[in-house]
Amino acid sequence: MKDMIRSISTLVLVLVVAWGVWMWGFCRFYVEPDSMAVITAKVGKDLPPGQILAGKGQKGVREEVLGEGRHFLNPILYEHEIRSVERIPPGQVGLVTSKIGEELPQGEFIAARNQKGIWRGVLGPGKYRFNPYGYQIDILDAISIPVGYAGVVTSLSGEQAPEGKFAKLNQKGVREDILQPGLYYVNPKEFKVDVLEIGVNQVSLVGKMGGEVITKGKIEMQNVAMEKLQTKVLEKQQQKRYDYLSQVASSVRARRAMAPAAMQEQAYGDARIPQQQMADTTAMMGLTEFVEFPSRDGFQISLDMTVEVELLPENIAFIYSRYGDLPAVVDKIILPQITSISRNKGSEYGAKDFIVGEGRQKFQDDLTAALAKTLKAKNLIVHNALIRHVEVPMQILEPIQLASIAVQQDLTNKEKQNTAKKQAELNTELTLIEQRREQVARETEKIKAEIKADQQKQVATIRAEASKSVAEIDKQTALVRADIVRKIGTAEAEAIKMVDGEKAKGLQLKAKACGDPVAFTMLNMAASLNPDVKINILHSGEGTLWTDLEKATLGDLGGAKIIKPEK
Repeated sequence: MKDMIRSISTLVLVLVVAWGVWMWGFCRFYVEPDSMAVITAKVGKDLPPGQILAGKGQKGVREEVLGEGRHFLNPILYEHEIRSVERIPPGQVGLVTSKIGEELPQGEFIAARNQKGIWRGVLGPGKYRFNPYGYQIDILDAISIPVGYAGVVTSLSGEQAPEGKFAKLNQKGVREDILQPGLYYVNPKEFKVDVLEIGVNQVSLVGKMGGEVITKGKIEMQNVAMEKLQTKVLEKQQQKRYDYLSQVASSVRARRAMAPAAMQEQAYGDARIPQQQMADTTAMMGLTEFVEFPSRDGFQISLDMTVEVELLPENIAFIYSRYGDLPAVVDKIILPQITSISRNKGSEYGAKDFIVGEGRQKFQDDLTAALAKTLKAKNLIVHNALIRHVEVPMQILEPIQLASIAVQQDLTNKEKQNTAKKQAELNTELTLIEQRREQVARETEKIKAEIKADQQKQVATIRAEASKSVAEIDKQTALVRADIVRKIGTAEAEAIKMVDGEKAKGLQLKAKACGDPVAFTMLNMAASLNPDVKINILHSGEGTLWTDLEKATLGDLGGAKIIKPEK
């Protein structure tokens, strides 16, 4: 029985060790950081038609992937493939296309998370683990709106918005809300973003050679990554605009034929923009319109004109939804109004009015007011319409020029005469100035001498006043000192008088106290004795005088000694 138990224990131990060796040596694998493991099941039910990824109990590539760390899988039943995670850098987005899920409804091309197709929304910067057999991730640039621009958003999915209305949620069309300058993570399959300049732009018409639109340039930034994104956005914008102008050019061949060959090549050649021109701080767009009209007296007039038009942020979405991008706005709205109003207003003036300054200024003011009134109804603000150059026929220009030259020559001659007269007056004035300068110099020397004499007089007066003040102070000091001496002498005399008087009074009191002159005399004598005098009183008693004298201590300096007689 014990042998059986021992055998079973040994078998269990061997199985455990074998299982550990199998799991650790053959089933273990490790997924490094920033990686993932795609698992394929070798056994299970076959996938139904149309299904790409397998679930539990099915054979094929498993939908779920394994992240970083240590994992154990039976290599007989499963195999694994190490793939890198999807990394989306800053400033870019991930566009997800799902190969699995439910089919999209008819007419839809943007999918929800459980549907097959392009997902709504995008993945922001970061790391993601998506099964590459079920999902495709395309990395695209984010939308960076530069300062001075606004982004107009066009929804590409949903039901079509009513004509003339902005698109709402789940509707297709231009949306009313715009994107302010900044960085946006936008799905380009779901929304189209067009950047338009806000503020003042110039539309220039250059006579018979056409014109150009000068828009604002991109403001340089310190952030290199943002600068790169904004440059790409503006390059796409410029390329679309030049493509549009190329299409417009093909429809106006008649106007193109009127321009010189060099200008034709410049305005209608290659529609693509050179890289250097894209990097310029301003962008120019060639136009095919020009201002030409007959004057009131029948002469053909051509104008070079620049119109400053402002686009306000709150009107950008409306303008884009009605007319399109800036080239379309210029081509469809601004230029027709400029040419129409210019021709209408210009026909009210004679050819000479466009040469003489006052007439041209009045035409410019009338043109600006008419343009501002007309374009304001279309949410475009006109600030100025400036006429830079006027071309008139030579048969009227030459006589006017000759007359003007004659007038100017006459004015020149008159100015020469005036100049000579002024020169003579100037010479006279220079002579007078020199005389006046010498007179001023003499008067200055005189004034300086007077000032010096006055200063010396003032100094002498001050010194005399100072000496007088010192003498007066010395006099007052002497008087004070004399008064002090007098007062001190008087005080000392009074003190002596008072002391001696009191002494005399004291002697009188002493004499009065003694009662007779003899006693007073004795008192004075006693007071005048030397205090060091010693008095010894000797009493004689029993015995002899000599014995008493021996006992007496006459040489003792300690004072008088009284010797009592013995009994």
